[in-house]
Amino acid sequence: MVTGPVRASSETHPNRKSWRDRGEVIGVGLLWLAKWSLCVVAIAAGAWVLGWIAAKLWVILLPVALAIVVATVLWPPTRWLTRHKLPPALAASVTLLGFLAILAGIVALIVPSVADQAPELADKSTAGINQIRDWIQGPPLNIRDEQLDSAVTAIVDRLQSSGAQIAGGVFTGVSTATSVLITLVLTLVLVFFFLKDGPRFLPWMHSVLGNRSGRHLEAVLERVWATLGGFIRTQAVVSLVDATCIGAALFILDVPLALVLSVITFLGGFIPMVGAFVAGALAVLVALVGNGFTTALIVLGIVIAVQQLEGNVLQPVLQSRSMELHAVVVLLAVTAGGSLYGITGAFLAVPVVAMIAVVIRYIGEQIDAATAPPPPEADEPMADAVPPTQG
Repeated sequence: MVTGPVRASSETHPNRKSWRDRGEVIGVGLLWLAKWSLCVVAIAAGAWVLGWIAAKLWVILLPVALAIVVATVLWPPTRWLTRHKLPPALAASVTLLGFLAILAGIVALIVPSVADQAPELADKSTAGINQIRDWIQGPPLNIRDEQLDSAVTAIVDRLQSSGAQIAGGVFTGVSTATSVLITLVLTLVLVFFFLKDGPRFLPWMHSVLGNRSGRHLEAVLERVWATLGGFIRTQAVVSLVDATCIGAALFILDVPLALVLSVITFLGGFIPMVGAFVAGALAVLVALVGNGFTTALIVLGIVIAVQQLEGNVLQPVLQSRSMELHAVVVLLAVTAGGSLYGITGAFLAVPVVAMIAVVIRYIGEQIDAATAPPPPEADEPMADAVPPTQG
């Protein structure tokens, strides 16, 4: 008589697979984890090397990145001109000169407004600061003069200590006025050549890399270009709506520097989430100093209403087709780009993340195509299945 548990075997249970040792299963799992851990470490090391190279070549990469962004904005009118029989060089020149003329006109409108209203705004700023000081010293806060003076001194010292970082944040790595000028000139030259020779770039890359790799690279770059262009044009529409609504309200309320604030709101819209918040806060601050608490409160309500319209209507409808990025990803990208490369990094962060997302989606599509089960084969007609005719 046999006692104790009986081990199941393939002989007693022919439909059950033979059992595996527990240590063998754990070893296979650990080997799988070790292999993927090494892959992750290798990818992280490669990303760190690419980041180090990008930091060293930032003075070169910055004009290229800015030129690509500007070229996506100017490409539609350039394409329209070339379709109407203009040579590519002439079409690119006309588009670029028109763009520079628009920028010059905007600057010409802003500078006199700032020069005319700056003294009045400075006087009102002083009066506003004194009113805020009196309000803080009264009930219910009742802050003493020495506490307020120490807080103001701490803020001033902090601003003075970080002044170099704030000034250098616009163009990290480009420290002198000469370098900034060279960067701008190089950006404009690159924009011209991107507009002139852009359609010939992808076929050239395809021929250099060959049919197998060139096919994938061409498909990815076409999607990246479409996504980047869609993002820039969508942000321009959203920013224009924000600037128009907020600017109209500022003009109606007779807020100082209304035109300047409208332009800042438009430019700030190209930095998603953060730019709109900063531009709105600046508009409220100027309204508080220039027109008082009631006007500032009205401006605050208008800014909140416009940003709600932007966040709940415009961006979901317009950007969902081109970006497909979650708001958390956008916020983290802007924060990381701003901390690493200042305002320029915050401006370029979302387009870079959008391009990375396009590459990841394309890789996912190729993996899905490679791992998809084969289609079922069509059944061949069976002649034997036809019953014989009765004689």
